[in-house]
Amino acid sequence: MSAGAMVAALWRYVRPYRGVLWGAGVALVFTAGVTLAIGQGVRLLVDHGLTGDSSQALSHAVLVIMVLAVLMAVGTYARHYLVSWLGERVVADLRKAVFDHIVTLHPSYFETNRSGEIMSRLTTDTSLLQHIIGTSFSMALRSALMFVGALILLLFTNLKLSLMVLVGVPLVLLPIVFYGRRVRKLSKASQDSIADVGSYAGEIIQHIKTVQSYTREQHEQQAFAAEVETAFSVARRRIRQRSLLVAVVILLMFGAVSGLLWVGGNDMIAGRMSSGDLAAFVFYAIMMGSAVATISEVYGELQRATGATERLMDLLNVKADIPRGNGGVEPESIAGEAGARIAFAAVEFRYPSRPEQAAIRDLQLDVPAGKSLALVGPSGAGKSTLLELLQRFYDPQHGRITLNGTDIRDLDTATLRRQMAVVPQQPALFTADVWYNLRYGKPDASDEEVIAAARAAHAHDFILQLPDGYNSHLGEQGTRLSGGQKQRLAIARAILKDPKILLLDEATSALDAESEYHVQQALQTLMQNRTTIVIAHRLATILHADNIAVMDQGQIIAQGTHGELIKISPLYKRLAELQFQDFAIKKPVDES
Repeated sequence: MSAGAMVAALWRYVRPYRGVLWGAGVALVFTAGVTLAIGQGVRLLVDHGLTGDSSQALSHAVLVIMVLAVLMAVGTYARHYLVSWLGERVVADLRKAVFDHIVTLHPSYFETNRSGEIMSRLTTDTSLLQHIIGTSFSMALRSALMFVGALILLLFTNLKLSLMVLVGVPLVLLPIVFYGRRVRKLSKASQDSIADVGSYAGEIIQHIKTVQSYTREQHEQQAFAAEVETAFSVARRRIRQRSLLVAVVILLMFGAVSGLLWVGGNDMIAGRMSSGDLAAFVFYAIMMGSAVATISEVYGELQRATGATERLMDLLNVKADIPRGNGGVEPESIAGEAGARIAFAAVEFRYPSRPEQAAIRDLQLDVPAGKSLALVGPSGAGKSTLLELLQRFYDPQHGRITLNGTDIRDLDTATLRRQMAVVPQQPALFTADVWYNLRYGKPDASDEEVIAAARAAHAHDFILQLPDGYNSHLGEQGTRLSGGQKQRLAIARAILKDPKILLLDEATSALDAESEYHVQQALQTLMQNRTTIVIAHRLATILHADNIAVMDQGQIIAQGTHGELIKISPLYKRLAELQFQDFAIKKPVDES
């Protein structure tokens, strides 16, 4: 991405604040003009103040310089405030735009992109852009104006010396262009390496208990040190190029100024120019040199900004595989009072990250409205995949999934998912209090409704035992709770949402026997007049399901009640034998 492309990409975020931009531009031009006018004050000071005989002329020259200094200070304040405000505002909008886009992306994107790298783009890259927009870009524009203005005033001051400057300028600009390309490549590599460091650290912190339980602290310290050294190595190469660029430009510029001083000094001695003109010329020449040196230094920062902008724009340009608003079917037409009929018709699905392996193969399944279906089978059979397809986290490559006859691809995804509540095997809890976590599916629920849902899930008692009750913060991912407590909160959240379709993925796997009994009673109440799909490895929890489907290798190989499946499904019979002793005696066969 070139600097022009970077500006074009960022312009849509700057455009709403054109008024502030114009104000900053006016302040920028004003301060540049005042700074350049100081050169004329220097000329007056030398010709009429220092070398003249009049004390009044000296006072006048000093007063002019003081007035210009005050004006420059006022203009600099306005420029710095407006440009810094603009940088903060644009980056805040950009962060919101990136996050708003991230939360709509398809889950497959996060299978192939690490969360740490995405967070680096959202934080590190945007912070870099804030510095560039709020500081470096302003400095670059100011220096460019100073350069052009000083060059014009040089032409008016002494034409011969100005022509010498014009010949030398291209020699100074060549290193900026040459080294700038190297800096841009190294800047993007540096940002990528920093993202790798953050991603690695985030993963280790997230799994710190596993790291410590396997006593891998020293290994992880060494591995992280290697990541840090890699990032430092890339940064060192970038810094070397930038430093060399600045050094070469400064050497060339001040070498040229020295040459101009020698030529101008000889002209002054010969009487071809006044000492004031020479002082003004030197002032403008130094101003040009400083401007070019500043531009060369800021140019490296702009190259880093180009790399950061490119990474952010790549993220913003990722297209969601499943659009959110692609249907106009009203919710009432897909779920009645008794839930919704769910049907899978000839469904075949392969995960984008594993296209060679079919997770679901030619699957036919029908769940009547208000009935419950249990899915059983070995790990990897495709049970959880069915729930993900039903929530439309993925679309099948072949076949269709319908709710009351309506293809879910014709529904708005938000409309679809509002009809469902999910209790996963590993509940997701947020770093907030209990109120927030329980209300996540129904933000407008009253305190009484929340407490009633917690009681129904047998979570109320342990919540009251927390340090601040329902106001207790749960820590990152609910680290302050046991596995069973997390699951009961997830069940309470589902109860509170009061969905038409209930999806339970090993919802009681982390509960002790007594808690499981009580929660099963709560779930039986919750499942009434709702279409329910239950995934369970413990067959005792699904004996009362209206229908049980046995899955293996992405297919339904048998359906029926517990008693029927004992007779017709060798796989189900083997699973039952592993879990029940004398099941034929203790669990009478269902002859119905």
